[in-house]
Amino acid sequence: MLLPFLGGCTHSSCPSGSTSYQARKLRFLTSWRDSVERQLAALNATISTLEQQMARDATQGPQS
Repeated sequence: MLLPFLGGCTHSSCPSGSTSYQARKLRFLTSWRDSVERQLAALNATISTLEQQMARDATQGPQS
């Protein structure tokens, strides 16, 4: 599987493009990290909300 930042160019086949390759790779990895951070923030918020709801329900006791 080729990742998007691997444009089919290796360091030996196009040495002058290695800086361009590294810049694309950095942009890709930074974007990927930002996406994962957003997903983690959403997951943490969901967990926090659920914990608050469970704590609230435990203090209210059973409802009929």
